[in-house]
Amino acid sequence: MAGKRVCLTIWDTAGQERFHALGPIYYRGSQGALVVYDITDNDSFIKAKNWIKELKAMLGNEIVLCIIGNKCDLEKTRVIPLEEAEAYAQSVGAKHYSTSAKLNKGVEELFLDLTKRMLSKSTVSTSGSSNQSSTTSNRQERIPIVPEDSSNKQEGCCK
Repeated sequence: MAGKRVCLTIWDTAGQERFHALGPIYYRGSQGALVVYDITDNDSFIKAKNWIKELKAMLGNEIVLCIIGNKCDLEKTRVIPLEEAEAYAQSVGAKHYSTSAKLNKGVEELFLDLTKRMLSKSTVSTSGSSNQSSTTSNRQERIPIVPEDSSNKQEGCCK
């Protein structure tokens, strides 16, 4: 971002119910969240709404939320209208994205935008008001900017 490397820690529960009870452990102190639903599956949209409700209850309005309609390559079988998903995202203070993990469409842009939004919120929070709670300001200050070091440069996934 702007010539600097940003370190993100990402937890992926894949929406599996067996991990639901562990949710608070994963997202405590988080600055951003990506909540993904399948545009061809109404049940996944309902579950995404439940995750968002839980995130908002645990982390308040300071978290940067992204709601992602995945499988945009299957537009012909869409059951969640885009307008409905976008309206819901707006109602909870989130931004809506359309992606296709299969085609790698919109994924990189999503992560870049999320990171920019988190950094922007962090900058505003740390340089802005002094009347914020310490929990909020501590959470917002923890986005590590990593100095660029070409000798340690890693490419690819999971390195």
